[in-house]
Amino acid sequence: MSITVTTWSLEQTSPDDLRPAAAPAGEVRIVRAEVPSPEFGRFLYTAVGGDVRWTDRLGLTYAQWREIVERPGAEIWVAYDRGTPAGYVELDPQEDGVVEIVYFGLIPAFRGRGIGGHLLSYGTARAWDLADRWPGRAPTKRVWLHTCSLDGEHAMGNYRRRGFTLFHTEVTQEPESAAPGPWPGAGAR
Repeated sequence: MSITVTTWSLEQTSPDDLRPAAAPAGEVRIVRAEVPSPEFGRFLYTAVGGDVRWTDRLGLTYAQWREIVERPGAEIWVAYDRGTPAGYVELDPQEDGVVEIVYFGLIPAFRGRGIGGHLLSYGTARAWDLADRWPGRAPTKRVWLHTCSLDGEHAMGNYRRRGFTLFHTEVTQEPESAAPGPWPGAGAR
């Protein structure tokens, strides 16, 4: 059995495209995970993506995770709500001053509180100033990402409100699969 999945690719071509969201109420901080940790990267990936069918990295080995998090210029920015990880943005440096926001999202318990818009704004700004933290890297000329019809219902609206514009749409058939979840019953309250 298969399902139809629409994937949208969006971009910003100037830092002036970014339309930041207001900071949420409360004690939300965004911090770069400066020590590359495959365990932490995998935790964030499964905790954020488990209910929206993020599966492409589930089969990766420890060595493959390590390669991802140790790439020069790769960064993970984590939102913390009163000391608890709430979500993250993963930046992937590419050739010619391009930065991809590879993964972005919130752990289910933190959605709907204004953290996502703030985290996306902050992560996008860090994509634009990535070269400032990585000597020898070309200044960022383009920031892009993709989202799909399996992602959270507010994902596309958040990207658009932050100033991302659509540049490509693709429709594919993919095998039907259940959302893996971080573990059964997670997120239910």
